[in-house]
Amino acid sequence: MENTDQILDAPQVENMRLQYAGFWIRTGAYLIDTIIIYAVNFVIGYGLSDLLYEVPALITVIGLGVGICYFAFMESSQYQATLGKMAVGIKVGDQDGDQIGIANAIGRYFGKMISGLLLGIGFMMVGWDEKCQGIHDKLANTYVFYSR
Repeated sequence: MENTDQILDAPQVENMRLQYAGFWIRTGAYLIDTIIIYAVNFVIGYGLSDLLYEVPALITVIGLGVGICYFAFMESSQYQATLGKMAVGIKVGDQDGDQIGIANAIGRYFGKMISGLLLGIGFMMVGWDEKCQGIHDKLANTYVFYSR
């Protein structure tokens, strides 16, 4: 009887494995997110145009704040995904696929800056890494996977 139980449980264990999201699907999600972030920054910039004319550095500060809020809050939420990730059916989580904390999501966001500063190699790593992790994922110990 034990052998029968083990055989019946095998497909359930297989279904619990994460299927990591590769480079191109993540690039598509990021393009969607970039459009959303651009639109939000445009609206804020338009509303604060007089102030931004006097203090041009404020544009950078606002853009950074919008990016942190969008990516960190969305990826650490119950959805585990930005709107772009939701659109393509992928999520961010820990090694078990569980929700990450806000501090971890903020660290992942700043890790993306490192990935980009290294001539984009930190992002390209997703294409050849065994678990499809970029430098920002490795630094934050996060994984991007297809929604179950």
